[in-house]
Amino acid sequence: MVVPRAPELPQPDQDEEMLVPHQDVVEGPQPMEESASTVENQLMPDPSTSRFTWSIENFFKRNGRKHYSDDFVVGGYKWRVLVFPRGNNGDHLSMYLDVADSHLLPPGWSRYAQFSLAVVNQLDSKMSIRKEATHQFNARESDWGFTSFMPSMDLCDLSKGYVVNDKCIIEAEVAVRKIFDFWNYDSKKMTGYVGLKNQGATCYMNSLLQTLYHIPYFRKAVYHMPTTENDTPSGSIPLALQSLFYKLQHSDNSVATKELTKSFGWDSYDSFMQHDVQELNRVLCEKLENKMKGTTVEGAIQKLFEGHHMNYIECINVDYKSTRKESFYDLALDVKGCSDVYASFDKYVAVERLEGDNKYQSEEHGLQDAKKGMLFIDFPPVLQLQLKRFEYDFVRDAMVKINDRYEFPLQLDLDKDDGKYLSPEADRSVRNLYTLHSVLVHSGGVNGGHYYAFIRPTLSDQWYKFDDERVTKEDMKRALEEQYGGEEELPHTNPGLNTTPLRFTKHSNAYMLVYIRESDKEKIICDLDEEDISEHLKVSLRKEQEEKEYKKKEKAEAHMFTALKVARDSDLKEQIGRHVYFDLVDFDKINSYCAPKDISVNDIKVELSKEFGIPVESQRFWVWAKRQNSTYRPSRPLNMQEENTAIGMLKVATTVSKLQNSEVRLFLEFHFRQTEEDILLFFKLYDPEKEYLRYVGNFFVKASGKPSDIVERLNVIAGFPSDEDIELYEEVKFEPIVMCEPIESNASFHSSQIDDGDIICYQKRCLPDKMDQYRYPTVSSFFEYVRNKQVVRFRLLEKPKEDDFSLELSKCFTYDDVVEKVAHQLGLDEPSKIRLTQHNPFSHQPNTHHIKYRGVNYLSDMLQHHTQMCDILYYETLDIPLPELEGLKTLRVAFQNATNYEVSFHIMRSPKSNTLFYLIEELKSKVELSCNDAEFRLFEVYLHKIRKVHQPGDTIDSVSDQYGPLRIEEVPEEEKNAGPRDRLVHVYHFFKDNHLNQYFGEPFFFLIRDGEVLADIKVRIQKRLKIPDEQFLKWKFACVTYSRIEYLQDSDVVLSRFQKQKSVYGPWEHHLGLEHTATTQKRSFLASQNRHSFEKPVKIYN
Repeated sequence: MVVPRAPELPQPDQDEEMLVPHQDVVEGPQPMEESASTVENQLMPDPSTSRFTWSIENFFKRNGRKHYSDDFVVGGYKWRVLVFPRGNNGDHLSMYLDVADSHLLPPGWSRYAQFSLAVVNQLDSKMSIRKEATHQFNARESDWGFTSFMPSMDLCDLSKGYVVNDKCIIEAEVAVRKIFDFWNYDSKKMTGYVGLKNQGATCYMNSLLQTLYHIPYFRKAVYHMPTTENDTPSGSIPLALQSLFYKLQHSDNSVATKELTKSFGWDSYDSFMQHDVQELNRVLCEKLENKMKGTTVEGAIQKLFEGHHMNYIECINVDYKSTRKESFYDLALDVKGCSDVYASFDKYVAVERLEGDNKYQSEEHGLQDAKKGMLFIDFPPVLQLQLKRFEYDFVRDAMVKINDRYEFPLQLDLDKDDGKYLSPEADRSVRNLYTLHSVLVHSGGVNGGHYYAFIRPTLSDQWYKFDDERVTKEDMKRALEEQYGGEEELPHTNPGLNTTPLRFTKHSNAYMLVYIRESDKEKIICDLDEEDISEHLKVSLRKEQEEKEYKKKEKAEAHMFTALKVARDSDLKEQIGRHVYFDLVDFDKINSYCAPKDISVNDIKVELSKEFGIPVESQRFWVWAKRQNSTYRPSRPLNMQEENTAIGMLKVATTVSKLQNSEVRLFLEFHFRQTEEDILLFFKLYDPEKEYLRYVGNFFVKASGKPSDIVERLNVIAGFPSDEDIELYEEVKFEPIVMCEPIESNASFHSSQIDDGDIICYQKRCLPDKMDQYRYPTVSSFFEYVRNKQVVRFRLLEKPKEDDFSLELSKCFTYDDVVEKVAHQLGLDEPSKIRLTQHNPFSHQPNTHHIKYRGVNYLSDMLQHHTQMCDILYYETLDIPLPELEGLKTLRVAFQNATNYEVSFHIMRSPKSNTLFYLIEELKSKVELSCNDAEFRLFEVYLHKIRKVHQPGDTIDSVSDQYGPLRIEEVPEEEKNAGPRDRLVHVYHFFKDNHLNQYFGEPFFFLIRDGEVLADIKVRIQKRLKIPDEQFLKWKFACVTYSRIEYLQDSDVVLSRFQKQKSVYGPWEHHLGLEHTATTQKRSFLASQNRHSFEKPVKIYN
């Protein structure tokens, strides 16, 4: 049964993951989008809105882990707020919006709400903390909100104003919308277009593919890329893209993208990893550009998307100008601080003056005042504009989404103001007037969300929204104005309440714009005909469509037929010893017959006699049964009444054949039972020398007979001398343990409880003195080997995608056995230098933690990840034995000299139980000290603030370098001579951004003397940091208490602003702030301005 997926929701812009309070965390790649459609387009335009205020008295005195507010009504529904004051399994306040009467609602209920939750700051309302979200509430997710709403320490700090007189004020703003039913919506019928199926988190790719597909020039170029009938779409990007475009052109239903992603070399994990659409666009076009080289469409990508700009530096006082021409395929425009596209272009070409300490170094004229800028030489026919909606936040040390309002026009004139964006070399005869073709939208926050596209394929007034599988008609306002971003203002609908309009941030906004130049639109929006499509592609897709129609018809007629699988002796001979060892047959490898339900078993015999040449009278069918010990054996023959019964009725009547997949499974036997005492047995022969097991047939024996009666017959079947001494075993079961028991040769089959369908394995008797000659001397030991045999693929930890070698091992191997085998494979004498890491089958990556030395007992434990077994292990070769390494701690250390303040970096290993004193002693031999009796200070830094100071007596194991190297610095000479009232203070670099303090750079301790004024302190700090005068004059100094800034004047006595503390390291909640422009480099992953939180880059491997 195909069940439609739940509608997808836009994700909120927040740093914390949104979780319902009691939701279990499931490891592994989970879909970042819940469906192929967003709720947004299903909503009625007029929501019901309201604000609810909850004053919680005796906040800290309340008992209980969680508390509910009173119910309040919005949109005819009851809601309430759920609060965990001490956090929902964390050190943050947790807060959720809850459907108050969810337990009373009928099955299948659903409601959609846009809401915000806030903790009101009672001292300064501007400092209130508010977070927004959207969610479709249902029986499974009846509450939704923020597990980490705000740090508990901020809530408990009474000076911050979130709790006053033990009262906390919570505010909820809720807007409820009704949802239309789109399950029966037909995109092709309603719009003439079809959508693309979402593989889990591929909406970003779908929106880009629809945009490229609806540029006919691009589609035509793809069709003309050379492919052959021998190519497969999953192995050829050009063919996969041609196939996808052809299906979008001719299909009546949404089209799958799995062949295309397979041609990229992606696995299922890549399909559940959301990437950046801009990055995919660049990588895909670059890949296609390379594959087009040497073909009739070489250069097509450049002709569409390539433009050029000129970077220049022009000296002001001398006659010198340096220029450099560069090409671009898309332009990344600033959103923050810009009201529209034109403002972004103004910023793009803005002139920067190089003067003062930032003068330009000219080879001919030395340091010169200069102007630096960029102008466009030419624009491409198709202009792709990437809007920089994501940027780095220094305070959070993370990417954040910019949801500011940003307008873009239907027509973009880049010749405006007498061509101010153009360089002198630009061809002014080309009219750079562009019309908007498509708007790609990102809905959600920095940690995920959903992409969709608004496109007008023919540049008419009609817009279409391509949202994964669904395509809808939209008006211009929906495609343009509603994607500007900013805030949405909703009026109250509940009378008698606070009527102040509710404001919600729009988390759905334009992310990429595609414009087509007016003078080129006839060339770009060109006609395509069948001749543009290769004949082999049409034939292949026509055949694929016919197969789909056949399967569809087969599925529609399935109720008229029964699936019948008949296992014969030849099937057992073919399978046993190859891929079947236990039991008799793998029915998945048996041909299935589609038998009409009204046909009888006797009729089937007639058909089988024609196919196999077996007379009807020689056929007898046995039904299969699953025994209590989980084995699967022929149980009994069909009786005459059952053979005359319609097979459709047989499936219902014969309980042993009522399988989950609705198959009738039978065994075809030819010998026929002579008496009721006869039992049917199956026989397998084992050869310990060749380690080979094979099926040798079946026959009837008397239940009262003895195994010794059939020894001679078994020897003949095996080709042994008739008097060969053989051992017989009964194959009893193989789960949860192997049980293959020797059979007493002189006891009757009946007394040994051997019955129809049982299996007897036999071999030549292996004498005790010959046991050591074979790895598996008995059939029971061979079965143990087979059950525990495991081929493991080993990968070098540094190359987690590539198999290095494979080894056949046993799941019963100990840790020592496994590393010994690996060491032998690598030619390594010391197995203890091998370190292994488990595989995560959900992320298809190594686990974050290594396997400790003898930390697991058996190979089976190494391959087990929760409930899943895998066959991959990662290895690395260490320079010292693993037991020795595990007794050590590896630390990154940054050492600073007290004289010149130069910093050197070191990797150090020391025993975990040692104190930091020993680490310092070791470090002394690696660095240059300012003096022989130097003293040292050790501390950690987090988010550009001093996090923790260590004493020399602390153990090395207590130190963390998770957030950066351990700082070890020499204590300056001036601190050794400090007076009794002198104090050390923390000094941090910061700048203000939207009234927030953004910290950066390296913090440090600084000694301030009693009575010392700021002017003197500035002299010493400038000398320490070696800042030029002109730059240092721009710096401001402030005493910062928590986040409150108090600027200092040169005449201020600085220590009077700091609280007196007994700690030599000064008050941690106060620091001396140095306000100036950030000059530190951002992290390397910020090079892609718009990659937001997805640090794994897009890769197309083929």
